[in-house]
Amino acid sequence: MIRVASKMKLKPGFEAEYKRRHDEIWPELKELLSQAGIKDYSIFLDEETLTLFAVQLQDDPAKSDALPAQPIMRKWWDYMADIMDVNPDNSPVCLPLKEVFHMD
Repeated sequence: MIRVASKMKLKPGFEAEYKRRHDEIWPELKELLSQAGIKDYSIFLDEETLTLFAVQLQDDPAKSDALPAQPIMRKWWDYMADIMDVNPDNSPVCLPLKEVFHMD
């Protein structure tokens, strides 16, 4: 199991909408993420900068790397594209973060 962290950017004024959409995350998307070996997934918001900080545990990074090819993942990206910074394919602009400290 590896821990992966990244950051994304929320557009101004969409804090409540971002939370609402994730509170109502589609069951089929949750199932897809679980099948890809993603566990203990959290997203935090820095309200001052609108930076989203995501951290998750992954069983197998290769499974996670295959997620962009899944139709439900692409549909979610399209659904979220109006409220966050995205790439031309509507995937979120997601910058990996280097772990510099961990304590169990």
